Amino acid sequence: MSNSDIFLGEVIGTAVLILLGGGVVAGVVLKRSKSFNAGWVAITFGWGFAVLTGAYISSSLSGAHLNPAVTVGLAIKEGAWDKVHFYFAGQLLGAMIGAFLVWVAYYGHFIAHLTDREIVGGPGTQATKTATATDAPGPVLGVFSTGPEIRNTAQNLATEIIGTFVLVLAILTLGINEGLALSGTGILMVALVVVGIGLSLGGPTGYAINPARDLGPRIVHALLPLPNKGGSDWSYAWIPVMGPLLGGALAGGLYQLAFA
Repeated sequence: MSNSDIFLGEVIGTAVLILLGGGVVAGVVLKRSKSFNAGWVAITFGWGFAVLTGAYISSSLSGAHLNPAVTVGLAIKEGAWDKVHFYFAGQLLGAMIGAFLVWVAYYGHFIAHLTDREIVGGPGTQATKTATATDAPGPVLGVFSTGPEIRNTAQNLATEIIGTFVLVLAILTLGINEGLALSGTGILMVALVVVGIGLSLGGPTGYAINPARDLGPRIVHALLPLPNKGGSDWSYAWIPVMGPLLGGALAGGLYQLAFA
């Protein structure tokens, strides 16, 4: 794979991942959406399908890492670090593009949710009318990035390490069965693992399990001109970056010890 293919593949695949993953969260939490209050199961399956779609699209270009923790785990497994920075750059840029597209797709719903107004025109217009909803506006950071239900640094970090360790170890061991990995079924299995992690381990922190997935959209949240959007919670932001990176590294190390 050329460096340009790696970068482009990761940009496209990660953008699709975040567009569909952030999109399902937006649909569930923004109160004027048709899927409002669909619940946690809808979110976990939506993220699984997002992984499935992004990985299928980008697999022929970059191998569809779509996650710096996966890149680290694979680099440890294979002992090759020379292309890691191309993967990281593509993943972060793709995540930011995907988050921006979520904002575009749900623009009117963000405004209505945060200001109790309904947008009549499109982005950049000022035409509004009073919405019928009476619920108070809620924060929308969760559409873009993760946050803990109980803020405990050690526990939150451990949760992200554990969840990412499971994900990356599953990805690494899929390669043991070469036929499974090459058939495309491996991508489906990874998507199902993501659903399983969300259902089993997602409750405490929202299961970032991907530094780019959290950091890129958090940057976009900080930059977007959303009224009453609240802060971007930068004091927590290091946990969904370092936790997954540590989890990916531990998975790569265990693979070398037990399976190599």
